[in-house]
Amino acid sequence: MKKVVLCSIDGMRPDGVMACGNPFVKKMMEMGSWSLTTRTVFPSVTLPCHMSMFHSVPPERHGITTNLYAPLVRPLPGLFEQVAAAGGYSAMYYGWEPLRDVSRPGSLKWAGYINAYSQDASDAALTDLAIARIAESKPEFVFLYMVETDEKGGHDCGWMTQGYLDIVSAAIDNVRRVWEACGDEYTIIVTADHGGHDRGHGTEMPEDMTIPQFFIGTDFEAGKELTGVSLLDLAPTIAAVMGIAPAREWEGKRLI
Repeated sequence: MKKVVLCSIDGMRPDGVMACGNPFVKKMMEMGSWSLTTRTVFPSVTLPCHMSMFHSVPPERHGITTNLYAPLVRPLPGLFEQVAAAGGYSAMYYGWEPLRDVSRPGSLKWAGYINAYSQDASDAALTDLAIARIAESKPEFVFLYMVETDEKGGHDCGWMTQGYLDIVSAAIDNVRRVWEACGDEYTIIVTADHGGHDRGHGTEMPEDMTIPQFFIGTDFEAGKELTGVSLLDLAPTIAAVMGIAPAREWEGKRLI
């Protein structure tokens, strides 16, 4: 089973990642395939977007339309459950507590949570935890979620302000550290969940609905721009990279 690290950078706009000034953005585009036009789901809000990211169905199907979780009326397996069913181990490190519900009980082997407002550089601390777990245990799938871009960048400073761009650059530095630690052994995938405008998000505006994605690994062509990509394609693509079965209910397409 091939190994994958998925890095989700909350609220990262395509023009934001390109304007943040971090040289590793260009390196990711040179090393792997990428999209600056991926379409997320509506409502463009964190929990609905991540439920769609992991379950490959839109919010009208999984039923989560706000940041308040409710059990699915008709449950369907997500990516964590498919990894577990194939005999793999998953780890999750996250800075926003409601994301605990993207995985079902029993589907995670390791997890770590740090509230973004409980300490400075919480994203960097979560990255440290993920890198340490990879070095010690080599999980087949690792999910690293960074929320400072959204909470401290977009909502506190405003999307596309210098404060926001600085936090986006810091998140990309965390991705670089993951790649340096395990890029020879893991496929590294970087995504956002939604974008943002002014100091909010959740609308169907292009600024909210368009996200960047980067795919670095042997299954992806270096320097290739991907088009026609949806957030729903992420779980089927990760399953294809890992060589595990997608869930029958998933609606997205694989990108390899």
